[in-house]
Amino acid sequence: MRRVGIDVGGTNTDAVLLDGSAIVHAVKTPTTPDVTRGITTALRELLAGVGPSGRIDAVMIGTTHFTNAVVQRRDLTRVAAVRIGLPASASLPPFVDWPEDLAALVRAEVVMLEGGHEYDGRPIVPLDEIGVRDAARRIRAAGITSVAIASVFSPLNAECETRASAILHEECPDASVTLSHELGRIGLLERENATLLNAALVGLARRTTRAFTEALRASGLTAPLYLTQNDGTVMLAATAQAFPVYSFASGPTNSMRGAAFLSGLSDAIVIDVGGTTTDIGSLRHGFPREANNVVEIGGVRTLFRMPDLLSLGLGGGSLVTGSPTASGDGLRVGPRSVGYRLVDESRVFGGVTLTATDVAVAAGLIDLGDRHRVADLPADLIKTALARIHATIEEGVDRMKTDARDEPLIAVGGGCFLVPERLPGVSEVVHVRHQAVANAVGAAIAQVSGEVDQIFQNLTRDAAIAEARRLAEQRAVSGGANAATLQVVEVEDLPLAYLPGNSLRVRVRVVGDIAEV
Repeated sequence: MRRVGIDVGGTNTDAVLLDGSAIVHAVKTPTTPDVTRGITTALRELLAGVGPSGRIDAVMIGTTHFTNAVVQRRDLTRVAAVRIGLPASASLPPFVDWPEDLAALVRAEVVMLEGGHEYDGRPIVPLDEIGVRDAARRIRAAGITSVAIASVFSPLNAECETRASAILHEECPDASVTLSHELGRIGLLERENATLLNAALVGLARRTTRAFTEALRASGLTAPLYLTQNDGTVMLAATAQAFPVYSFASGPTNSMRGAAFLSGLSDAIVIDVGGTTTDIGSLRHGFPREANNVVEIGGVRTLFRMPDLLSLGLGGGSLVTGSPTASGDGLRVGPRSVGYRLVDESRVFGGVTLTATDVAVAAGLIDLGDRHRVADLPADLIKTALARIHATIEEGVDRMKTDARDEPLIAVGGGCFLVPERLPGVSEVVHVRHQAVANAVGAAIAQVSGEVDQIFQNLTRDAAIAEARRLAEQRAVSGGANAATLQVVEVEDLPLAYLPGNSLRVRVRVVGDIAEV
């Protein structure tokens, strides 16, 4: 199977062509303000590098477009929030814990209605269907096109959300509706927050996937388009339009999956040093370790499928400012970066801005640009800057470790020359071929996943796990996986003593190769 993997980062857009498990060609191009043009350029250079070639079976794209929209407060759609749970939860309305500037952009209307379920699955009170219909008519009259519905304990019983969605579609057939039980886990506010963010991004997701499709068409490609997800797998573009939040952390997870593929290691710490940020994560069985706690996105607390990552404001384009003092406090490296302007603004490329890349070239860590342009850098500045960079990386790696034993560290990314060869708690620093485009490699090798995380009652443990596996496999196949290649990569079960009926929370994740069309 011939696949193209593309990763759009803050500094570079990388693309690789894989034939089976062999990397045929790879390119790295600067990211452009217009993301689509950057992808078109990367594809053009990639295909030109291999000449006339056979069919491309799939194109996988990883992008930070959606998380950047939240962080930078741009391209967001106003959302009607429908909370089902009265008389419970009245004191904490939707958007209650959002940063005010973001809430002001997204919050269109807030509706709180009777309904929802208890922790044991029993209804609190019947769903206020008349209230739902009245709200739907107000939403239509106000011209609101995106709605987020969250109901109390909907991961246990989703009846209220699905019925409310049906009524909304009757009254507002053109509105996009996001249901919380399809995204988050138990924990009303965090699950609702993920739903609201998703609803705010649906319009951008449609425009983005349409632009990606046009970029493929302009490059002469007719292969199916997939977008990478937070767990290191892919989803069809049509699915990504409905669930853009699943791509929030796809860039770092692409790098981790690429690192596993290129190194042959399935358990290791991975550090991905880009031009703007450094991301550190942990590989377990070849996939990123998932976060089990609340994750903040743009200041909003969420609880859904996200990798356990540490992001640092350090990269090849990081600004080096100040001057070294006796204590070293006068010199700063990052967090600001020249980003995709590195090839124009850094000193070794003819600019006047001192960056971490300039320091690395002056120290002889890498040969880039014109070394003579940094020959005047004082030795104490170089030494102090490198010490600060190494200390930042050392602290980050230590924070991500969960085991006292030494572990291997796989260094990838265009700025991985900043990683020292020796680190406390690290058995070896592993460098791999094509490490600068590991993110695009991770996108190209990505599989399709199916996950179930729900509570089962009145079933034995084995029967509950078997049913969860069946549902997860069903979701993977509907997402484009080849049923014959499915394998279970994670099983987690937790007895819930406070629930009746022999209740068991089961989470099962399966992955499989993309089915050939």
